[in-house]
Amino acid sequence: MRPHAPLRYARIALAAALLAAPALAQADAVSDWNIRAGNIIVESKMGTPPAIRVMAVVQTAVYDAVNAITRHYPAGQPGSAPGASMEAAVAAASRATLAKLIPAQQASIDTVYQSALAAIPDGPAKAAGVAAGEKAAAAVLAVRADDAVAPTETYRPHTTPGAYVPTAMPAAPQWVQRKPWLMASAAQFRPGPPPALASDAWARDYNEVRAIGAKQNALRTAEQTEIARFWEYSLPPIYFGVVHSVTGAPGREATQNARLLAAVAQAMDDAMIAVFDAKYHYNFWRPATAIRNGDIDGNDATARDASWTPLIDAPMHPEYPSAHAILAGAVGTVLKAELAGGPVPVLSTTSPTAKGITRRWTDIDAFVREVGNARVYEGIHYRTSTDIGTAMGSQIGELAMKRYALIPE
Repeated sequence: MRPHAPLRYARIALAAALLAAPALAQADAVSDWNIRAGNIIVESKMGTPPAIRVMAVVQTAVYDAVNAITRHYPAGQPGSAPGASMEAAVAAASRATLAKLIPAQQASIDTVYQSALAAIPDGPAKAAGVAAGEKAAAAVLAVRADDAVAPTETYRPHTTPGAYVPTAMPAAPQWVQRKPWLMASAAQFRPGPPPALASDAWARDYNEVRAIGAKQNALRTAEQTEIARFWEYSLPPIYFGVVHSVTGAPGREATQNARLLAAVAQAMDDAMIAVFDAKYHYNFWRPATAIRNGDIDGNDATARDASWTPLIDAPMHPEYPSAHAILAGAVGTVLKAELAGGPVPVLSTTSPTAKGITRRWTDIDAFVREVGNARVYEGIHYRTSTDIGTAMGSQIGELAMKRYALIPE
């Protein structure tokens, strides 16, 4: 997960947009615009942390705009706009926030916006909706004005004078400086350290990923490899696809969906802040580094494999904890709160890194577990890291649940 998209995102950006296109015409304008925003973000080729940041701002503005019209939930919305067109408000809030945060995509943003507005009958309701959306966007952008990502990085590569180290800079070391939506601070849920290298837990983690996460591997099953390739993708549409399984269920109301998407988006953004705080605090090595140096960790149960490589390329940031796992934990916790023990619809989403296949789950915990398992199958995370990441995400999801008072209708 990099602040600037790796080359593979450029290759799959169009595929992602095409995969998402059939999902339009969801339950309401809120869900449709979530998909449109995701497509525009993918098109921009930004990396995962900044993409999630953009979605959090967009979905918060959309919720505030919709709730100003329906007054379905208390607090949070700027003013009131009864009788305004909800479709126009959602379009205007999305356009204003996207244009501010990713101005390079202005042409695409305006094309989608004008197409959406053209489908709405002209009149006072449409004008009032546009005004409500723009007002909500301005309010959210003002509140987040001091959340600008630091323009310069101060990361210092670990080396000794004269010694070569790989020159690619790690991703998002400055992310810890951002302002959370829900947490009191970036370190609020910072976990304890990863397993000590002399411990049995470290040997267990090391040997599991060495056995099942290698590029050339006879132990990993075909389905496990499919899961690994599926979750190689990390941009927002893969997670919001799961959320759409809920927003598209029969009987859902647009404000309810806007509230859920805002809660998920804020939880995901705080999850990125929290995980990068922990990653750069502990600076723990990836399996590819550890396994090629298994003879120097002081543990007799970790044999060195001098040529070991993971199934996928590891992201350019420290290993502990898993960013994918914290995202899944946050999303899963918010969905559980929203459904509140009621029936769970079949969850599904699609991944361009798995040739566009769709995976499905009948249980929220099964979805969350799969994400953690995938990172071990890929050879880029240890089991402890995914477990800890999931637990951190759950704690952040609980904050979103409380902020948005997610209760059954």
